[in-house]
Amino acid sequence: MDTYLLLLRGINVGGRNRLPMADLRVLLSGLGFADVATYLQSGNVVCTGSGRAGDVAERVATAIADEMSLTVPVVARTSAEWATVIAGNPFAGVEDDPKRLHVTFLAGEPDPNRVNELMAESGSFEPDKVAVVGPDVYLHVPRGYSDTGLQNAFLERKLGQVASTRNWRTVTALAELAGLPRTDRSS
Repeated sequence: MDTYLLLLRGINVGGRNRLPMADLRVLLSGLGFADVATYLQSGNVVCTGSGRAGDVAERVATAIADEMSLTVPVVARTSAEWATVIAGNPFAGVEDDPKRLHVTFLAGEPDPNRVNELMAESGSFEPDKVAVVGPDVYLHVPRGYSDTGLQNAFLERKLGQVASTRNWRTVTALAELAGLPRTDRSS
């Protein structure tokens, strides 16, 4: 059994894609996942089960579509992958405010040519900073996420992958929910 961290994008935002977390927990339990826990109302789930993270994400997205008539992108990471995300933050120590650090989790690893194109124009995003490490995009956005051009839709277009972004506070809270050691969660 692995521990998975599931990120659902675009639910319970602005009154659309309503998906109560209690209903989501019941759905996931019905799919055979155990220890299902949610964080906030915005589609953050920790659960145990088996399978590749990408297959788990696809299975959950399909079930949400079939059972709740919602088309919701889902991105999944194992707890080991999540620990790697936390340990690999290139902006750790640069910013004290966890709301100014974000990780955009991609459904898969982007094509290196697309990454190179994004990084070639990274100077135009100043003062925002971006770093792509495997299937994860780290953001330092001093003016806040709402004021950056490095949001999900832009990164999806540039990198050709479904994306779901969380601020560092949520990333570390989910690590705690997944039982990851606290020493792995510095900002």
